[in-house]
Amino acid sequence: MTCTLDLYTDYLISSTGQTSATDLSRLLGGTVSHGQVTRWLSTSYLDSEQVWAQAKPLIRRAEAQRPADEFAVLIVGDSILEKAHTDPSALICTHWDHSQGRFVKGLNFVSLL
Repeated sequence: MTCTLDLYTDYLISSTGQTSATDLSRLLGGTVSHGQVTRWLSTSYLDSEQVWAQAKPLIRRAEAQRPADEFAVLIVGDSILEKAHTDPSALICTHWDHSQGRFVKGLNFVSLL
């Protein structure tokens, strides 16, 4: 078995906590090693459009099964408040900023709507 976009996005969609290549490997009983996942991720560029293309059919199917007034979607967004001149700490550390395509030092926070 190899790591694919379908496999990886299914893992992300179904996860309720932090995700890692090691946890994905463990979930699959070792049929895909964490090294295979890491190599696949390092050679693949995944953007929000690709992840949405995978999630959209699932959301639309769930939406169709309920009346409109009973259906809800949780929107999750993460942002980085760059703090280039602040000393590193438990909160201020290096994060990948996909909008800039580079690592930045700052505060990473998640917004839920």
